[in-house]
Amino acid sequence: MSLAVIHSRALDALVAAEVTVEVHLANGLPSFTLVGLADTEVKEARERVRAALLNSGLEFPHNKRITVNLAPADLPKESGRFDLPIALGILAASDQIDARALDRYEFAGELSLAGDLRPVRGALAMALALQRQAKHRSDLPRALVLPAASAQEAALVEGLTIHRAAHLLEVVQALLPESAPTRLPLARATPLPPGPAVVLPDLREVKGQSNAKRALEIAAAGGHSLLMVGPPGSGKSMLAQRFAALLPEMDHDEALESAAVLSLAGLFAHERWRQRVFRMPHHSASSAALVGGGTPPRPGEVSLAHHGVLFLDEFPEFPRAALEALREPLETGRIVVSRAARQAEFPARVQLIAAMNPCPCGHYGSVLKPCRCSPDMIARYQGRISGPLLDRIDLQVEVPAVAPDAIAAQPDGDTSAQVARRAAAARAIALARQGCANAELAGDALEAHCALGDAAARFLHAAAARLGWSARGYHRVLRVARTIADLNGHAALQDSHLAEAIQLRRVLGVG
Repeated sequence: MSLAVIHSRALDALVAAEVTVEVHLANGLPSFTLVGLADTEVKEARERVRAALLNSGLEFPHNKRITVNLAPADLPKESGRFDLPIALGILAASDQIDARALDRYEFAGELSLAGDLRPVRGALAMALALQRQAKHRSDLPRALVLPAASAQEAALVEGLTIHRAAHLLEVVQALLPESAPTRLPLARATPLPPGPAVVLPDLREVKGQSNAKRALEIAAAGGHSLLMVGPPGSGKSMLAQRFAALLPEMDHDEALESAAVLSLAGLFAHERWRQRVFRMPHHSASSAALVGGGTPPRPGEVSLAHHGVLFLDEFPEFPRAALEALREPLETGRIVVSRAARQAEFPARVQLIAAMNPCPCGHYGSVLKPCRCSPDMIARYQGRISGPLLDRIDLQVEVPAVAPDAIAAQPDGDTSAQVARRAAAARAIALARQGCANAELAGDALEAHCALGDAAARFLHAAAARLGWSARGYHRVLRVARTIADLNGHAALQDSHLAEAIQLRRVLGVG
C-alpha cells in the first residue's frame, strides 16, 4: 500500500481554504473512488486524470484500488482545480515522482485529456490566502504551481513564489527523483504600458446638464451614491457611463481586492489592472444575480463592482426583492449570502449610480412632451423604490429634457480629466484628514469632521424637521456637505455647503 499527500486550495467565497489531497493505492478490485464532499465537476476528474496520464506517456495504476480523499471532509469542493493535485498524488503514490518534494508546493489546475493545464478561477484568492497564512508562520510559505494564465494573475500578489506550467509533464519533470530535476519557470506579473487599457468616454461629450455633472463630481470626490431622474433621452445613461473616468485610480490593496472578486467569477483581465470596474446589469436581474447566491455561493453584481461603479438603469423596473437586497451592502460595504449549510461573505464597497424615468411614460415634468400618466400611476411608479432604499442614496438629481436646438447651442463643458483632478484633490484632502472617503464617515469621526457652528446647526435642524429626515438622512446630508466643502477648499462647513447638499437630496420626495 502507498499513500501520497498533496496540498491545494478550495474556494469558499474569497476565503481559499487549504485542502489536503490524500491519494491511497491498495491491492484489491480495481477502482477509482473520490471522497470529501466533492461536486460533480470534481468527481469527473477521475476520467480527465486517467486520460491525461496515459496520453502524457505516464503509467496509470489500472490494477490498483485508488482512493482520493479531499480533506477537510465538510468543506465543499467544486470545479476542476483538483485535477493536477490528484494526478500528482497518483504518480507519487506509485513512485513515479518524488513524494518528498510535494510538501514544498501547493497545486491547482484543470487537466485536458491530453495533459494540458487549463486556467482555474480564483487564482488571486488562492495567492492572497497563502500570503495571509505566511504572515502567521515562521517558516517559508509553500510555492504555488498553477497553469500559465492563472499564474500570471496570482503573481500580482507580492512576496510569494509562483510557478507556471503549461502541461502536466512540465510539473512531473520538476518532481522526478533525480539529483537535478528540471525547474519550473517563475511567473511574473506582466508590466502594463502607461495609460488606461480602455479609453473611457469623456464627460465633455454630454452637452448641458450642469446640475447632473456637478452631482457626478461630488459623488466621485466623496464616494457617494447617486440617483438621476429624468425623461428618456435626457442623458442619464451617458452621464453614468462617464462616471468611472472621474474616479481616482485604485491603490494596490483596492486593486487586489477588486481583482480577487473578479477572479472568482473568471472575469479578471490583466490589462484592466487598477482600473475601476463598471457593471451595468439588465433590469431583469434577480436578487441572486445582484447580491450573489447559488450553490456554492457566487458573487453578484454588487460584489463584482467592488471598489467600482454599479449602474442600475431603469431603476424601478428591477424586481422589488432584488432592490431591497441592496440595502445592507450599501450600508455596510459587504454582503453575506446565507444558506442552510453555510454562509459566504463577499465585499461590496461600490458606488451606486441609478437612473430612472419620473413616471411610466417618462415625460412627467418635461417641457418637450406632455405626460399622459395619472397622479396615481406616477405615485405607484415612484413607489417601486422603497423609502428605506431611497434613504440610503446620498444624492438625487433631476436630469431635465433638453431640446435639440438647445443642445447644439450648449458650449463644451469640462473634460473628464479636469473633473477627475478636482475630485481627486478633494478626496486626497478627506483621506489626509480622516483616512477614508467622506461617504464612509461614521460615529465620532462624523461628529469631529462635520462639526457645525451655531447658525449652520440651526439651519440644518430646521431643514431636517421641515423635510422629515431620518437620522440616516441627516447624517448623509452632513457627509455630502463635507465633500462640497472639500471641493471648495474650505475647512469648515458653511451654510452654502449645507444648502447645496439639501438641494441634492430631494427629487422623489423622500427625506
